[in-house]
Amino acid sequence: MISLSDRILDRPAPRRTKPPWLKAKLPGGPGYQRLRGIMDTHRLHTVCESARCPNMGECWERGTATIMILGDVCTRSCGFCHIATGRPQRLDTDEPRRVAESAALMNLRHIVITSVNRDELPDGGAAIWAETIRRIRDVAPRTAIEVLIPDFQGDLDALGVVIDARPDVLNHNMETVRRLYRTVRPQARYERSLELLARSKASGLATKTGIMVGIGERDEEIEQLMRDVVGAKHGAPAPSCDILTIGQYLRPTAEHLPIHRWITPAQFDAYRDLGRKIGFGHVESGPLVRSSYHADDQVLQLR
Repeated sequence: MISLSDRILDRPAPRRTKPPWLKAKLPGGPGYQRLRGIMDTHRLHTVCESARCPNMGECWERGTATIMILGDVCTRSCGFCHIATGRPQRLDTDEPRRVAESAALMNLRHIVITSVNRDELPDGGAAIWAETIRRIRDVAPRTAIEVLIPDFQGDLDALGVVIDARPDVLNHNMETVRRLYRTVRPQARYERSLELLARSKASGLATKTGIMVGIGERDEEIEQLMRDVVGAKHGAPAPSCDILTIGQYLRPTAEHLPIHRWITPAQFDAYRDLGRKIGFGHVESGPLVRSSYHADDQVLQLR
């Protein structure tokens, strides 16, 4: 039976069995257990768990994780995301302190912070973002800070609050091509995300974005997205984005958008080469790549 989303995206769903190149390592090992203990003790959420990231076992074992702030309930309902949607609980103003303490305990060279969308807040949670960055700087000054931020509904003042806290890398994911935004990200806007990246780059920050493939896009649309991102200037020298990540979309549950094709490793290599040619400083492209996968190495490659 063909679902409504299959008809909207106008492509047949592939066979259900994952191809062999999508096998991921199961969580385990002493590094994983150590990080698990820190997260539990400090009552922190990770997008690794909430989004069912296939790389959680590998990343946690090497001592890296993406911490999710502003709770674990999102005000948006994107068709690809496994994070719970609903009305979030009260704002936890003590969260920045706990995140900073955990960052100091983990003793990382690079930490990634992300969040749910908090569209019900006047600033979208920007003040908590900035406080979290400052707190980490205070207790772990040698740790590079990468933030994976929402679009703040286009509120440039809120974006400015985060920019002024000066993270080392500002990441905002485009997620998919222009044509599919209404289906995949109904509460987001393609041009809004482009402007966010351009303004962040114009402020002097290293910038990063990510997309998932296999959700109904065409290859020529992926190329156009790359060109849009690199050329989305706002008083900044080209490119407007330094790092691009590309990974296979994996359907979290039967209630989410279907997978329309499995992208081969060879095709991921072709996307990487194309992105470099178009102007990205570094492209991380592979079946299991996610925004924070090898994030520390990406920055080193950029430098």
